[in-house]
Amino acid sequence: MSEFMQGLKRSCMCGEVNESMIGKEVVLMGWVGRRRVLSHLTFLLLRDKTGIVQVVVDENGASDDIIEKEKSIRSEYVVAVRGIVQAREESNINPSMKTGKVEISVAELRILSESETTPFPIEESVNINTELRLKYRYLDLRRPNVASNIVIRHKTAQIVRQFLSDEGFIEIETPMLTKSTPEGARDYLVPSRVHPGNFYALPQSPQLFKQLLMVSGFDRYFQIVKCFRDEDLRADRQPEFTQIDMELSFIDIDDVIDINERLIKKVFKEIKGIDIKTPFERMPYKEAMERFGSDKPDVRFGMELKNITEIVSGSDFKVFQDAIDNGGSVRAINAKGCGSFPRKKIDALVDVAKTYGAKGLAWINVLDEGFKTTISKFFDDDKITEIVKMLDGESGDLILICADKNSIVFDALGALRIDIAKKLDILNDNDFKFLWVTEFPLFEYSEEENRFVAKHHPFTSPMDEDLDIIESSPENARAKAYDMILNGCELGGGSIRIYQQEIQKKMFKALGFSEEDAQERFGFLLEAFKFGAPPHGGLAFGFDRLIMLITGAESIRDVIAFPKVKDASCLLTEAPDVVDKKQLDELAIDIKNIEINEN
Repeated sequence: MSEFMQGLKRSCMCGEVNESMIGKEVVLMGWVGRRRVLSHLTFLLLRDKTGIVQVVVDENGASDDIIEKEKSIRSEYVVAVRGIVQAREESNINPSMKTGKVEISVAELRILSESETTPFPIEESVNINTELRLKYRYLDLRRPNVASNIVIRHKTAQIVRQFLSDEGFIEIETPMLTKSTPEGARDYLVPSRVHPGNFYALPQSPQLFKQLLMVSGFDRYFQIVKCFRDEDLRADRQPEFTQIDMELSFIDIDDVIDINERLIKKVFKEIKGIDIKTPFERMPYKEAMERFGSDKPDVRFGMELKNITEIVSGSDFKVFQDAIDNGGSVRAINAKGCGSFPRKKIDALVDVAKTYGAKGLAWINVLDEGFKTTISKFFDDDKITEIVKMLDGESGDLILICADKNSIVFDALGALRIDIAKKLDILNDNDFKFLWVTEFPLFEYSEEENRFVAKHHPFTSPMDEDLDIIESSPENARAKAYDMILNGCELGGGSIRIYQQEIQKKMFKALGFSEEDAQERFGFLLEAFKFGAPPHGGLAFGFDRLIMLITGAESIRDVIAFPKVKDASCLLTEAPDVVDKKQLDELAIDIKNIEINEN
């Protein structure tokens, strides 16, 4: 034990001190948050991970040693305090503090560690530059609101582990160093010293291993596991992230959905005290796109897309007609009450649509006396009235119209409805709207690769009724895939897997894989399937994203202890960094065409 702590043992945590302890002696240890002097009294706010409590030094009764130490203390000094719990005077009670009815009268004070002035105040309400916070993340984590997110993360993980264990799941670790199977996002590669020129890949998910565990007969597997994807970042994405991963044998879609609805219901009840209503709404992918322009629709508000292609078809308006002739569509949303938007705001909405590929937007401002619109040259009042009627337009509404190929129309209008909802401040973060999006396309066409690729992965099972069109009409084949959506965020997703060899061969053929390709990429899994594979399926939650939504954080960076920034670097450790040439030589790696700083 440190000489500074000899004879002292912490009796409780700062946030645990309460009225039942009045008159008792306690020993507390923590960081000094604030120092305030009032006449002969000095007040210190002492903080640890459980909360804050007020400590009082009375110079009229304190020893010279305590007074001398108290006068030298500054913010973020680490101290030990022994004293008596006493009730605060009625006028001094602080209702915003959990310990606001009590304080500690100091009988002994020890300085355990001094602190330099911190780069920012260790307080909740201070607005701090994100880069500065992450550079000194260990200080940021002292702030109670940030620390609270990490505690909630821990509690949620404990609930998940207990729930799944009670449901018969076995927690099994899968490898971090594995084989690269390029068919999804970009892999993080790890060079092998023992096998020069060969590389491991960090797992994008435990997908293949969890399917092998089903072949192994474990029946129900789960893991709270790190995954890695080398892709561009955004608010809810990190290069390394955590999944709640699970796989089950001898089940169907309803079984997977039931277990996960009950899991989420339990998490929200125990963490938030909220009773989530089950079962969740289910919505086929096609309906989600048609109504909301997104496969992860936010259903907290309306502003749904309407297809006005038939109404405007055959017009002289080239923008609309070209979209229709090229197999696209003309769709619209009604921004209720936005008719008062000035032209500058409408132009900003057009810019939003353009970022998603749209060439522009047409619009109709619904007025008491008629309409103000950009398409009056091409459509008479009766036709415009028909459009407005289909959109349930009323005076004061702003109808926004997009014409292009369907993917662009969906993306642009889907993004616009979210942007407008944020501008109108109608999104309530405490209104948790869950739903399942089902019947995803089995394939999507890659312009880059000039072929169909798997929408999820090559082992996703097709819908039974679509088995016969996998090769003949792959664009219409649907998958036994399902995503859980919460307030416009994909919380988790999964599928029923292919376990029969003849169906897997069909799938590979549709993807353009030869038998040699399939064997090269997935040989060890295909080999395992020869020895009796059970019907199986699973789901993986984005654990970071779940905690972000539970806590109301703006980014998953706020719920990860040591996150990366947008360029996938760590401001705290300055990773990634160069390494010694000796290390590169051991790995048979030669770096070319870039300058290496060897200092």
